[in-house]
Amino acid sequence: MTTTINLPHDDSTCGWYANLPERAAIKRLDGQQRADYAVIGAGFAGLAAARRLAVLNPQARILLIDAQRVGYGASGRNSGFVIDLPHKFALEHPDPLHKQRLLGLNRAAISQLEQLVKQHRIECQWSRAGKYQGAVGERGLAYLEHFRHLLSDLGEPFQDVERKALAKTLGTDHYSGAIFTPGCYLMQPAALVAGLANALPANVELLEESPINRLERDGKGGWLLHARQGTAHCNQLLLATSIFTREFGYLRNRLLPVMTFASWTRPLTDDEMVAYGGQLDWGLTPADHAGTTVRMTQDRRLIIRNTYKHVPRYGRSTSDGMREKVREAHRAAFLKRFPQLAAVPFSHTWGGVYAISRNFTNFFGELEKGVYASACDNGVGAAWGTISGTLLADLVSGVESSQLNDIRTVTGMPSLNPPEPFLGLGVRSRIRLAAWNSRSEL
Repeated sequence: MTTTINLPHDDSTCGWYANLPERAAIKRLDGQQRADYAVIGAGFAGLAAARRLAVLNPQARILLIDAQRVGYGASGRNSGFVIDLPHKFALEHPDPLHKQRLLGLNRAAISQLEQLVKQHRIECQWSRAGKYQGAVGERGLAYLEHFRHLLSDLGEPFQDVERKALAKTLGTDHYSGAIFTPGCYLMQPAALVAGLANALPANVELLEESPINRLERDGKGGWLLHARQGTAHCNQLLLATSIFTREFGYLRNRLLPVMTFASWTRPLTDDEMVAYGGQLDWGLTPADHAGTTVRMTQDRRLIIRNTYKHVPRYGRSTSDGMREKVREAHRAAFLKRFPQLAAVPFSHTWGGVYAISRNFTNFFGELEKGVYASACDNGVGAAWGTISGTLLADLVSGVESSQLNDIRTVTGMPSLNPPEPFLGLGVRSRIRLAAWNSRSEL
């Protein structure tokens, strides 16, 4: 028997979620439910797993259970990038085949998402806009040069963009240069997640606002999932719970909960668009990973994302005062880039929790008999969640493929963390040091 300790406690100020149209009435886990499969967590991984289970097992009943509303958690709080290239750290892996496997998996996820967006006409600002990796000063330019070599070694196409050309797109001459890679897609994450949930197969039942607070073996090889007002019995259990996997007793002392924050403006007026002078629908990530991510959405909103916090109690580790300081830091970064828009206010500031591991390794597979998980996306959630959830359903259903072999090859066990208080001290110190070293890129 396992009892959860900390449940999601996200702030109520996520701009992506606030901008969604009102959704239909929800179902909760009430009374006694029975299913062949239960998937906990309705983010990118859980939605993909439930969908694939339903396709492979059309006669089965599948429960998809989330503690919050769909789109309210981490999957609806990112900056809206669906990135094909491996993460910076994975891109430095010495084995070229390892990187090609990651690239193939990410692109398979993008293809799957694009097909679903078109098939179900999901309005989520989906576009193949590509991505800029930008540098401000010498430190950023050194990282950019390193990125250039990594892309060349991988054989991936890219384009160098110098300050003047970059400014025409971004509406700012703050950046010294950038590298443009064409394979990244942009989207409105909460809208995409909500749209995927609305288009689930008929044999998937979505249960929202139903936090599972206890898991219990039924004595016959299955599981009882206990919620506040009901229970669910299932034969096989899939955890698409990212950092919260450790709350169910798995991967304890192996996952690090980190929160990153974003702020966005209200939509720019016509006059403000003239003052801005740039284009719509682009995204820039920093060459120096501790720098600032910037986006311009299709509906004229500018987004600033930076600032990382170690949050051992997830949302309860934050406060209104902390968010106000984060908002001030975002404002300073915004004004450095867009002084001509000083009168444009931020309308929302929010945070989102994700899981990283000290050895930057993702977990995928069976935790114990009848329990499976995809956990720890290391900051690349949309593509990785989609493909890992899909292939986890394949694994559970006994469907073999080259992609399943690839994901088995590139995943493993996240390394053990030092005990507290040493872990917290170390993580906080590392985050502060990264922020200090990268201050010129913020």
